[in-house]
Amino acid sequence: MNNFEEFSTYFVQNVGSKEGAVSPAVTQSAAFGYGSPETAEGIFDGSIKKPLYARMGNPTNAKLEGILATMDGGIGAIVTSSGMAATALATMSLLKSGDNIISIGGLFGGTYSYFSETLTRFGITTQFFDVDEFEKIEDAIDESTKIIFLESVGNPNMRLPDLRTIADIASRNGVVLIVDNTITPMSVSPLELGADIVVYSTTKIISGNASALGGAAVFRAINEGDDKFKTARYEEVHKFIKKMGKMALIANAKKRAMRDFGMSASAFSSYLTLLGLETLPLRMDRIVSSVEKIARALHLKGIKVNHPSIEGHEQHARYLAQFSKGCGTLMTIDMGTQEAAYAFLRRSKLATITANIGDSRTLALHMASTIYSDFDEETRKFLGITDGLIRISIGLENPDDIIEDFIQAAS
Repeated sequence: MNNFEEFSTYFVQNVGSKEGAVSPAVTQSAAFGYGSPETAEGIFDGSIKKPLYARMGNPTNAKLEGILATMDGGIGAIVTSSGMAATALATMSLLKSGDNIISIGGLFGGTYSYFSETLTRFGITTQFFDVDEFEKIEDAIDESTKIIFLESVGNPNMRLPDLRTIADIASRNGVVLIVDNTITPMSVSPLELGADIVVYSTTKIISGNASALGGAAVFRAINEGDDKFKTARYEEVHKFIKKMGKMALIANAKKRAMRDFGMSASAFSSYLTLLGLETLPLRMDRIVSSVEKIARALHLKGIKVNHPSIEGHEQHARYLAQFSKGCGTLMTIDMGTQEAAYAFLRRSKLATITANIGDSRTLALHMASTIYSDFDEETRKFLGITDGLIRISIGLENPDDIIEDFIQAAS
């Protein structure tokens, strides 16, 4: 299993400072003085890189943005108040009434509701497909299609997308590909595989201890030659390309979403997220190893486990070929009925019952009675939500202790 050593040095060396205060500075100010009218003009037209107003960012946020952009190989990043805010920023900065989204694979319930309910009120439609419906996906693309959206690992159905194949479809058709990489930072590198934008809920494994709500969107550079963003499909972005060149997607997102919707990250949340980043490689390495061990042990005990590391899983081959660094903290078990699922959760001594994932602690939640409680039966079936399904996010505890606890809880 990859131990993520490539970022172990980078994070700790770049989060802290070698002179003065070692811990990152928290710039807790809503406003910033410009000093002169000329400087104010330069800040507002983008020629001077100084803070404008806290809604548009601050130095603490900027430090986090720079590190996350480097992690994903992006030209820049924008941190937001939550993961859903990052998804809203990335999508709403590109969409208008009449546009269409293609969503692929399993989806977090909040994202599904955002696409299927909220955006429809603004005249934006979404078509949903399973991860391997490649022909249907390509056939569904038309002149109104602006975005292909997917999660790196389906939450909670654990379906793994073929990112390269989907990126090729997006590229051939000149459509933006956005990947929610929340549970697989460093394990999966979407921009390297052909994505245009990556979004995160940094609340999860990046922060790692449920102390800070936050999100981030990471953007690729605009190419000097041909680029899908230079086509008529994305004409609203052209003025930013003309002015900002390779940084155009950052400017577009800040002006068209951050400025107007105000999904700004707080400086203190960014500070806490920076502290979490320092140990992210160590935590990811341990957790993805533990997930495999726990899933295999429970499977051998006859518990119905869903994780692609298990031989016989329908996507086991893809897991081995494309997810060599693991697929994050998640697995699910299906106890068959809601009553049996509740009994498991009551008997478990280690699992914390909560809607969060990616924590240092092992977390669990019954899906049908909580996040997906107001979804109809057809939608639940598409998203893989059964009556007895429990989503589990494995933490840093001894995996043998988790195995022992879960076996007794399932008995």
